[in-house]
Amino acid sequence: MNFYDPLVIWVHLVFTSIWVGGSIFIGVVLAPLLKKTMPDLNKRISFMVIVGRRFNYLGGSALLILVITGIYNARTIFAQPSLLFESSYGYILLAKIILVCILFIVYIIHVLILNKKVEKQILESIVPDEYFISLRGKIILLGRVTVGLSIAILFLAALLDRGVVFG
Repeated sequence: MNFYDPLVIWVHLVFTSIWVGGSIFIGVVLAPLLKKTMPDLNKRISFMVIVGRRFNYLGGSALLILVITGIYNARTIFAQPSLLFESSYGYILLAKIILVCILFIVYIIHVLILNKKVEKQILESIVPDEYFISLRGKIILLGRVTVGLSIAILFLAALLDRGVVFG
């Protein structure tokens, strides 16, 4: 182990905290609190759009750094790809990689659905009600999927950290 290994793991953990903690905070704390304190749906969604855009800068960067540091941390396995299919560690890592890819796709879809043009329309209150309701449903679903995937990925990371071997 060289000096960089613990440093990269530390960076990975810090940005995991940012990504997962921020996602959970927005979905589990902020959104329900706003529902109770801000009854006007348009104002509430406008506020969440502003918060979401701000979080996307940090969260999107965190996700990218997580992928880079994750690849670095898995470099030993990637040097011998057959190890992905020859051990429980490899299977867990493969499952984690698959979930990260799905998470990345869900995040990109979320960003594409809630692009700057749509955000501007929401903030200027020029979105038709039917579209607004549909958009809100998609955003909520994608947010829940993002949090669920992130928590599942964390669980797999914990299994990898402990070197869990099944069977």
